[in-house]
Amino acid sequence: MTNDDTANTENRANTENRANTENRASTSEDVRTALVFPGQGAQKQGMGEVWREAESWPLVAGISEHTGVDVEDLLLKADDDTLRRTDLAQIAVFSTEVLAHREAAAAGVLGEVVACAGHSLGEYTALYAAGALSLADAARLVAARGRAMRGCAERSPGTMAAVVRLDEETVAGLVARVREAGQEVWVANVNAPGAIVVSGTADGVAGLGEAAVESGGKVIPLKVGGAFHSPRMADAAAELEAALAAAEFAAEHMPVVANVDARAYAGGEQWPDLELRQLTSRVRWEECVRTLADELGCARFVELGPGRQLTGMIRRIAKEAVTVPVDSSAALAKLTAVSA
Repeated sequence: MTNDDTANTENRANTENRANTENRASTSEDVRTALVFPGQGAQKQGMGEVWREAESWPLVAGISEHTGVDVEDLLLKADDDTLRRTDLAQIAVFSTEVLAHREAAAAGVLGEVVACAGHSLGEYTALYAAGALSLADAARLVAARGRAMRGCAERSPGTMAAVVRLDEETVAGLVARVREAGQEVWVANVNAPGAIVVSGTADGVAGLGEAAVESGGKVIPLKVGGAFHSPRMADAAAELEAALAAAEFAAEHMPVVANVDARAYAGGEQWPDLELRQLTSRVRWEECVRTLADELGCARFVELGPGRQLTGMIRRIAKEAVTVPVDSSAALAKLTAVSA
């Protein structure tokens, strides 16, 4: 057997072992489980088709009413260019996450859920799933947030880029160097070891990109509508404040780990301020996962929504944890079959 054959055999074995582990824990009722929800960037044309026959599909009409957007058309017919619009992308992703959550709950595969978290936009779905917000208030806030961010980005243009192969400390040092040169750039997301996103003006992000390559890193431009999670979103925070004040947050709810400080909150009074800060602050996703795993004892993570981006990140952070992605009714059917 060649080295390549050995490697391929080991890879297949590792994949099978992981699949078997996930199957055994997919519906375990005695494993502390965290529900996690992805953010903007997971949207794609026809993303609603995977849930179109689901019993919870009528929820789409309600979300349309709360947001003022034809969500069914958005999920089934909108092209990729339309879905790149910040306000529409956020409604689309939120809607599919709600469907995934409702269907997974109805199928009985969530298990012993003890906490929730969401990446950026996904934090609003996490608040809904945790009982902190009603569906109506969560949908209205997502729509208001998307409009505010889109408008702010049009007035204060910017962009984002992923930086890989460099640790957080190195990227922070490069960011400081570029800013000292008079360009605007900030760390926007710390997603996993070696997976960091920066945000700023086009010149600032380009300058950071050059510095990162010189340090042995790799920079991947992101197709986004603005410099999100940076001080350039300050106007968006001001616009969102009124919508947050009008929303009714539950006094008590299941713990949700916040992006801005990676702390778990189980009361609604802090969330308006946390969500305002989130717009201009970095997403501390790696720390959020560690809080869920280490402090809250979550050994199982169920990702609900389009794509499997968070699943990949979590496997790099909490390596012993079981990850269960639910991104379609077909994926849910497999989990249900295992538990039958």
